[in-house]
Amino acid sequence: MLKDIRATSDQEYWEDLRRRWTSLLSYRYLGRSHSLNSGPPDPTMKLRHDMRNATGGIMAAPLCIAAPEGGGISDEFAVPNPVIHSLQILDDARGVGRIEVVPEVLKLGQRMGFSRSLIVDADNRTRVIALAAGQGVSLGEVPPGFEKMDEEKIVVEDSPDLPPLYKVFGASQRDDGHWMLPELVIELASPDAALHLGPQHILLETAATDLAAERAGTDHLQMESWQVMFLARGKVGPFRAEGEAFDGAGRIGVRLVLHDEGNGDRAVTAASAVFRLAT
Repeated sequence: MLKDIRATSDQEYWEDLRRRWTSLLSYRYLGRSHSLNSGPPDPTMKLRHDMRNATGGIMAAPLCIAAPEGGGISDEFAVPNPVIHSLQILDDARGVGRIEVVPEVLKLGQRMGFSRSLIVDADNRTRVIALAAGQGVSLGEVPPGFEKMDEEKIVVEDSPDLPPLYKVFGASQRDDGHWMLPELVIELASPDAALHLGPQHILLETAATDLAAERAGTDHLQMESWQVMFLARGKVGPFRAEGEAFDGAGRIGVRLVLHDEGNGDRAVTAASAVFRLAT
């Protein structure tokens, strides 16, 4: 098991955070700059072929990673942990090359924070792609001495041949039909030694899309609404997604629960999605 950064001494804390942060795959692979990185802030993220669904519309997971909605609680000041993430996709972003995240902290308390973001076309900011909102909690204070980090960038050139995101993050579908992530490794872990929100969004959206496509009889679907509740820290793995799909009035609904099989099959995350048929 990975070591929780909260068990690190004050002298080693920031060096350990640097090692964890530069190993984490979520932001680096998707090309999203973070406030912890050195250099000028960049609120934009390029959209690639692997961030789109079967019809060319935008997926939910890349938007959630671009706007993680931790309630305004940052690693510079605390050990953050997400609680709820909500996303409504208004525009499937066809023809959009870059998005820009316009964040807003609604309330930041001593232990809990609430935030929201407007996700827009970076080259046409009047075109709103999605609305995001969320809640986060602080797991503890951090020692003084934070310094911005030099990021080891992963350059991913856009191509129709890019592997799907779930493959990059190690997810797969087992013989029993369940989508899963392997045992926790540093590339998928947050500093508190728990499964990071990035691979969770990717795995759960993949499982949700699979269930919705089976229900609808087609994979020509566009996610409209996505809500995730982080129930507990995923500590061990493998992590298994359980879900079910429902028919609606011109919509398909899906709900899922992510289980940590290596930690007593504990439920760690719940998610729900609404899809519409796409052309």
